[in-house]
Amino acid sequence: MNILFVLTSHDSLGNTGEKTGFWIEEFAAPYYTFADAGNNITLASPMGGQPPIDPKSALEDFQTDATHRFDADSELQNKLAKTLRLAEISADDYDAIFYPGGHGPMWDLTTDADSISLIEAFARQEKPVSAVCHAPSVLLNAKDEQGQPLFDGKQVTGFSNTEEAAVGLTDVVPFLLEDELKGRGGLYSQGPDWMPYCVQDGMLITGQNPASSTAVAEAVLTLLKD
Repeated sequence: MNILFVLTSHDSLGNTGEKTGFWIEEFAAPYYTFADAGNNITLASPMGGQPPIDPKSALEDFQTDATHRFDADSELQNKLAKTLRLAEISADDYDAIFYPGGHGPMWDLTTDADSISLIEAFARQEKPVSAVCHAPSVLLNAKDEQGQPLFDGKQVTGFSNTEEAAVGLTDVVPFLLEDELKGRGGLYSQGPDWMPYCVQDGMLITGQNPASSTAVAEAVLTLLKD
């Protein structure tokens, strides 16, 4: 199977002067889950090239077996440095789409026209659409064929208000993901903070936080096998 990963190109954490981007664990764990199962993975981002890595995701407290594997994987690091531009991508060429989180997607992918079009195309073609942590924000402006929010009336999760408060960014992020998912018709639910929690509704799969990234990938694999 051919799986498309879409990463953020945004690197500024609001007006804090700090950097953001994608979260390493949320990229590495799903990547290796898909790759080890024999799938082909294409990496893309709005601007192409090297997507920014959230520097906090490289701190020791957030390292896992998958991130250590990534750190030693020069081939994947080289591939990551050469992501394709989203404008060059067609949903017709892929069997599923996956969005790693980190705060970056909230600023660019949420409103990126190419990303929104891709998500809508995958949904029309009844292919898995998946995102973890802050990345379910990419769904907010995607519509179904009736012009309604893609997740309206569907089970969905994402980084919770309590988790955002715990990292001290409630007043920094452009919006609270939990509130937006609920406000646009999503049937939002969450598990305990920082614990794995994955929700599937048809071909839509979302995960709450970094710990949920592998579960999202495994759910996508199950769909692809059916």
